[in-house]
Amino acid sequence: MKIKTLALGLALALSTGLGVNPVQAAYPEKPIRLVVPFPAGGTVDTVARILVQGLGERLGQQVVVDYKAGAATIIGAESVAKSEPDGYTLLLGTATTFSVNPILYKKLPYNEQTSFTPLGIIGSTGLVLLANDKEKASTLPQLIKNIQANPGTYSYGSHGNGSTVHFAGEMLWSAAGVNVMHVPYKGSAPAITDLMGGQIPLSFDAIPAAASALKSGRIKAIAVTTEKRSPLMPDVPTIAESGYPGFKMESWFAVVGPKGLPADVQKKLEQALADTLADKTTSDKLLAAGIQPGFESGSYYAQRVKADIAKLRPIATANNIQKN
Repeated sequence: MKIKTLALGLALALSTGLGVNPVQAAYPEKPIRLVVPFPAGGTVDTVARILVQGLGERLGQQVVVDYKAGAATIIGAESVAKSEPDGYTLLLGTATTFSVNPILYKKLPYNEQTSFTPLGIIGSTGLVLLANDKEKASTLPQLIKNIQANPGTYSYGSHGNGSTVHFAGEMLWSAAGVNVMHVPYKGSAPAITDLMGGQIPLSFDAIPAAASALKSGRIKAIAVTTEKRSPLMPDVPTIAESGYPGFKMESWFAVVGPKGLPADVQKKLEQALADTLADKTTSDKLLAAGIQPGFESGSYYAQRVKADIAKLRPIATANNIQKN
């Protein structure tokens, strides 16, 4: 009887916290939601759909995309920050979510460093400086000379005030010592439309979105903001090699969970992300979509955010870029 009692007591202890929690050990037991804080059909949606397939295979559960767009990714980010930290609600955020919003907004419903459990940075994509086909310059040095020779006549479009596209433009014009008027749009499509129509001479856009627009022949690519040339535009030079060494502006993607994820759940998710990104099928799909895959563990997240904010905040201050 004593032996049976001891065995029963040990079993109870193991199931109530003195040993392995059976719920956590079985994770995941149900589908996982990956919140995308952007509308369907964009670059982040493409990344999410590629990612969930690989994650689902490695975790043995379906990973579904849940769109919560709006307010510069704040709606989706807040929903995940306030969700139960059980590993069943994750966020696919971008540099806008984690590095740009903390600069633009005096008060956010989440903190980029303390509201989340970072699981990994999974890749990045760059921007491209585009020009209307009526612009005579075909290289960045030629374009800067034309801007200098015609002060007050050049403008450029962006996805909106405070977007990464806006920051990229102000970084370049500051480095070149020229003034180019900023024209904010509500997204990529209207900016591209006006660029094609000649309402604006220049625009920055994400490389994947611009790649298809360039096929029209009504716009041309001048230079990309990435450190290396994009596989989607191998003939387009970088801004760094066009006379501005060290210039780099990329939007990156990170997967996070709410603060307080159990350590074993965090480890399992981080490993699944790393294995997914290491898979050639996944990496090839991302490259084809204009995304440079590259896994960095969750521990790198805080460092990346701090570096971004340190680089972007002076630009925001100098150009009065803010939301509230």
